[in-house]
Amino acid sequence: MRNVFKVFAILGMCWLQTNAQNEDLLKLVEDKAERSYTQATFKTTRLINFHTTEVLGRRALDFRISHRFGDANTGAYNAWGLDGGANIRLALEYSPDGRFMFGIGRTSSKKIADGFLKYKLLRQTNDNHMPLTLTLFTSVYHTFERANFSTGLNKYQTISDRLSYCHQILAGRKFNQRFSLQLMAAMVHYNLVDKVTDGNNCYVAGFVARYKLTTRQALTIEYGHCLNQYSNTAYYDSFGIGYDLETGGHVFQIHLTNSFGLTENQYFMYTTSSWQNWGIRLGFNISRVFGIPERN
Repeated sequence: MRNVFKVFAILGMCWLQTNAQNEDLLKLVEDKAERSYTQATFKTTRLINFHTTEVLGRRALDFRISHRFGDANTGAYNAWGLDGGANIRLALEYSPDGRFMFGIGRTSSKKIADGFLKYKLLRQTNDNHMPLTLTLFTSVYHTFERANFSTGLNKYQTISDRLSYCHQILAGRKFNQRFSLQLMAAMVHYNLVDKVTDGNNCYVAGFVARYKLTTRQALTIEYGHCLNQYSNTAYYDSFGIGYDLETGGHVFQIHLTNSFGLTENQYFMYTTSSWQNWGIRLGFNISRVFGIPERN
């Protein structure tokens, strides 16, 4: 009988322990099921020029058109920049899983082809278990320019000379249904610079913000400050203000910015116009997202 009691005691202890473990596992599953991630911190993967923490949805393909007119301070004869030389970028971007995305693009100014990778490392949750979204970004740029038009000399001797890079850390938070803010840190590197006195690296800190007016409309602002003196030439910080309008599958962004460049290696490092002397330009972005169906 004593042995029988021992067996029942052991079985009872095992049952209690198993039941407690099951309850813990059930609670863990329920917590995970209840936890949801914050959606649409920003409406698109870019605000004006700068990348946001957003990544395309699963199996989504984005065709993007970006356009910048000339400087407004060129006057009435040039229609305040509308008649001036424009800069255009066409791009295709894709995400297979909703957290990792990649893209390629071609820009008319400097004849730049670019490719990038982007990964959403952390995701903000609605219960503030994770208070922010953290996204990593890296890109490479190749210029197809042949020669310096003033001298006729080709400064690019190798493919490596034509390459530049950008790496970014993007940290954003959606504070409520209307307001979102993102801080960013970036480094731009050129393998070959124009002058021997120029530095190869530029370090940038900045922010982007979005204020939602209605379900389909928002005001946006972005600013990037260069932290180091990499050139004796006067370059300016990139700054822009804009307006977003969502129309079904399209997002139309219209804005004013002092940056003519459309890639990170240009607008972070080589913005030659200033808001102070009305060296700003009208620009717009058009984003059209397509869903790629699953294979049967």
